[in-house]
Amino acid sequence: MFDLTNLPGDFHENPWPHYADLRENHPVCAQPDGSFILSRHADLDVIYRDTETFISDKRAVFGPKYGVGSPLYEHHTTSLVFNDAPLHTRVRKVMVGAMNPRALAAMEPGLVTLVDDLMDAMAGKDEVELIEDFAGAIPIEVIGNLLGIPRDRRAPLRDWSLAILGALEPQLTDAQMAEGNQAVSDFMAYLRDIIEDRRAHPGDAATDVLTRLIQSGDETGEGLSEIELYQNCIFILNAGHETTTNLIGNALTLLDQHRDKRADLLADPKLITTAVDEFLRLESPNQFGNRLTTRDVEFHGVIIPKGRDIHLSMAAANRDPRVFENPDDLQLDRRPNKHLAFAGGAHTCVGLTLARMEGRIAVERFIARFPDYSLTPGAIRGGRIRFRGYAKLPASLKLS
Repeated sequence: MFDLTNLPGDFHENPWPHYADLRENHPVCAQPDGSFILSRHADLDVIYRDTETFISDKRAVFGPKYGVGSPLYEHHTTSLVFNDAPLHTRVRKVMVGAMNPRALAAMEPGLVTLVDDLMDAMAGKDEVELIEDFAGAIPIEVIGNLLGIPRDRRAPLRDWSLAILGALEPQLTDAQMAEGNQAVSDFMAYLRDIIEDRRAHPGDAATDVLTRLIQSGDETGEGLSEIELYQNCIFILNAGHETTTNLIGNALTLLDQHRDKRADLLADPKLITTAVDEFLRLESPNQFGNRLTTRDVEFHGVIIPKGRDIHLSMAAANRDPRVFENPDDLQLDRRPNKHLAFAGGAHTCVGLTLARMEGRIAVERFIARFPDYSLTPGAIRGGRIRFRGYAKLPASLKLS
C-alpha cells in the first residue's frame, strides 16, 4: 500500500503510475499514522466545496508535528492557507482586492521587462540554469514588488521560502525542522523594519498588498493582529514563489519533451492561454493539499473518522480519466480543463490570475527568444512530495 512516509524509489522521478494505482484501486488509502489519501477528482471537488465538514485549520495536526509555540507552528497556523473563517475571509478579501484586474494589468509591462532582462543575461551563454537564472527569479521579483520589498534586500527570500515550505513534508529530519524554524524567525525579524517603514510611509492601497494588509481594519476595527500581519506577509511570498517557479520550470521541461507541441505553440502563440492550464494540470506544481474532518464521513465504502487528516492528491485528480480525455497526453488546446492545481472552493488559490500571467509571459517569451533550447544532463528534482518541480534545470539555448 502507498505510504507517504516510505515512498517508492522512483516516486519523485515518475509518480504517475503510483497516483494511477491510488486513484483506480485505492481511492481512499489509509496511512500508518491514521490519515487518509484521496485521489479522485470528484471526491476532491466535494471536499473543497464543503468547508464545514472538511476544515483547513491544522492546529491539531501541526501541534504534535512542530511543537506548539514554535516558529513553524505559529506560521503555519496563522497563515491564510491553513485557516478558516473568519481569519481566512478577512485576509483573502484584502489580497483579492490588491490583485484586481487593474492592478494586474499595471504589473504586466514590468513583468515583461523583467523576463526580457533575465533572458538578456542568459543570451550568449553555452549553458544556463533555468531555475536560478529564470524560473525562480521571476516570482521573487513579482512578490517583492507586491509587498514593496526593496530590490537590494530580496536575496534571502528564496532560501527562506524553500525552508518553510519544505517543513510541510510528511517526514522531517532534525536539520529540516531547525532550518524551517530559523527561516520563520529570520523572516519575522527581516520584516520588522519594512512594515514599520510602510506604516510611516504608506503606499498606494489600490495596488500595494502590504499597505492594504496594514490598513485593513482602519474602517471596521477588524484588522489583522501583529502576528497575523507578519505571518501572512511570509505566506504571500511562500505561496507565490515555489509553485510559480515549478509552473515555469515544468512547462519548459514539457515543451522540451514534446518538441512537436513547442512547434505548435511557436506557430500559434495564442495557444499559450490554454497551454498554461494544461501545464498546470499535467505537472501540477502543488501535488497535495490537506483537510481535517469535523465528523465521520464515507467515501467508496470507507469510513473516515472525525478529526482525521486527509491528504488530497491534486496531481492524481488532475489525471483522472473520468474527467480528462487521454489524461496523460499534453493537449495545448484542452477545453474544458477543470484541473485542481489551484485547489477549489473557498480556498481556491488567491493568486491564480497572477500565477497564470507569470507563466504565460515567461513561457511565451522564452520560447520565442530561444526556440531551439534543449535541456541538458544534470537536472535535479526538488525532492518534495507536496511540491513537484526542479532544484536545478540545466539547458542549452540551442537545440541538441
